[in-house]
Amino acid sequence: MLFIVDFDGTLSLRDTVDAMLERFADPEWKTVEQEWLDGRITAVQCMQKQLRMVKSNHVSLEKFFREIQLDASFLSFYKHVSQFSKVAIVSDGLGHAIRVAMKNAALPELPVYANKLHFVSDGIDISWPHMNPTCCAGNGVCKCAVANDLSGGSQRVILVGDGKSDACLAKTADVVFAKGSLMTFCKENAIPHIKFRTFADVLSEIRTWPQETPQRSVGLAS
Repeated sequence: MLFIVDFDGTLSLRDTVDAMLERFADPEWKTVEQEWLDGRITAVQCMQKQLRMVKSNHVSLEKFFREIQLDASFLSFYKHVSQFSKVAIVSDGLGHAIRVAMKNAALPELPVYANKLHFVSDGIDISWPHMNPTCCAGNGVCKCAVANDLSGGSQRVILVGDGKSDACLAKTADVVFAKGSLMTFCKENAIPHIKFRTFADVLSEIRTWPQETPQRSVGLAS
């Protein structure tokens, strides 16, 4: 069994990239965001444009990453599911920010699949080590490809997510825990899903599974 856990707005309490842009970037980043939401540019094009708007020094950005607030109930969730499942953080955000935030919160060191942050003279840039040219969602990290590689195509995949970058994997995952815009997407596309707010909700649901063997029909939310 494999848990694919999103970071921004799922493990973290809010979208950390948006929070960083609000603090360090020109307000024009919101216009770029809307272009992405409207489908006029890809997620990759959106993030590259936005991150190049960030103007700050290395010290200030590292301090910001350490201050990222995480879901306090994640550790209890992880301690339970790691007894019978693999867990990976798979995000279309910034790997360095994720690792710094998790280390600062004293969480276990987990595999992180995310975009690579680069510090430049007056801000940051980005590269895409997990990009899949055939990704139908146009994301920097193709969560479907990562899930397939980690599961070997045979393990059950459980997705825990909240946003647009999770939508493609939600179509094929065996179980989907959803909130935010991912929950809306699942409802609009008749995708079975389980509504959650925190990882305490996820853990409560998992404890009801017989022998931790979920089926895709589990948890069709109203």
